[in-house]
Amino acid sequence: MPIVNRIAGMKDEVAVWRQDLHANPELLYDVHRTASVVADQLKAFGCDDVTTGIGKTGVVAVIKGKSNTSGKVIGLRADMDALPIHEETGLPYASKVAGKMHACGHDGHTAMLLGAAKYLCETRNFDGTAIIIFQPAEEGGAGGRAMVEDGLMDRWNIGEVYGMHNMPGLPVGKFVLRPGPIMAASDFFEIDIKGKGGHAAKPHDCVDPVAIGCQLHGLFQSVISRNIDPVKGGVISMTVFKAGTAHNVIPESAHLAGTVRALDPRVRDTIERRMHEVCAGLGAAHGATIELRYQVGYPVTENHPAETAFAANIARQVVGADNVNDSMAPLMGGEDFSFMLQARPGAFLFVGNGDSAGLHTPQYNFNDDALPVGMSFWARLVETAMPAR
Repeated sequence: MPIVNRIAGMKDEVAVWRQDLHANPELLYDVHRTASVVADQLKAFGCDDVTTGIGKTGVVAVIKGKSNTSGKVIGLRADMDALPIHEETGLPYASKVAGKMHACGHDGHTAMLLGAAKYLCETRNFDGTAIIIFQPAEEGGAGGRAMVEDGLMDRWNIGEVYGMHNMPGLPVGKFVLRPGPIMAASDFFEIDIKGKGGHAAKPHDCVDPVAIGCQLHGLFQSVISRNIDPVKGGVISMTVFKAGTAHNVIPESAHLAGTVRALDPRVRDTIERRMHEVCAGLGAAHGATIELRYQVGYPVTENHPAETAFAANIARQVVGADNVNDSMAPLMGGEDFSFMLQARPGAFLFVGNGDSAGLHTPQYNFNDDALPVGMSFWARLVETAMPAR
């Protein structure tokens, strides 16, 4: 059962929607135009109900099948927000907003789900209810959590939930996924080191926060290599190091920051604990004060086995068995669909974006050739999970 013919015929129309969203990016929860466009489209399609303002600016639509003897309710989710990046694609529909860009393909995710919603409203060839979810603030704002806390799952009685993301480098027409952890927990930290400044020629009279910061970086890497099971792994990346303003002055303080990634909650907890211990011990050893502020972010995105197997089967129906890898290696990026998967069983998978620039780069663009693939996946998932009677 390949790409749905009706959906293939919708490609150009959906691409226009996608390119409009691309030209008008919005950040985090401030997706008012995007949410309005989405809600208006859903109402025009004939959805049975469209609700705005869920999780601040999220949109939820209800599409009922021809019958509802199954009582099943399945949620499909797309993210709407862009990134604070200045676009450098030169496209005719490039971002009109300086410093904002759809550099992660959420414009494509939204367009694909809109296209699937239009098809499902036209056909209603299923027995149950499809809940179409458009989420704000995936890029660091935990919009997935906000929607769940706003009653998303209980209010619409969602039994299963599915999400999809594009993947640059994976050919169009291919899917990858895996059961269990598919994306990492993503935490963030900031560190302030307070030492004693002075003349750079007299380091013995100082407590050098730069030297301490360098040692701290090395010790953090030893947490990964010597405190974490190498089979499970983890990442501590120091990405900010600010100190000093002159060549001949040892500064009084330094500021460091970075991110932590892990695929196991226990590994995540161990890393946080050891980072605090390392900071306390190193500070005492040097007579410095080291303050670590650790911010817990998105949890591990963990696919449920049965739902992942089902999603893989749907992908095979759409693109063929040879184009589906259901045992991909997990990724260390973070994804707040994790909050929805904590609330309900479901699965997250990736669809190929072809030979495009990487995510979160100024040159990235969603590949419109992937639109019919993603739309067909959504449509077949609903029709197969809740077959018409």
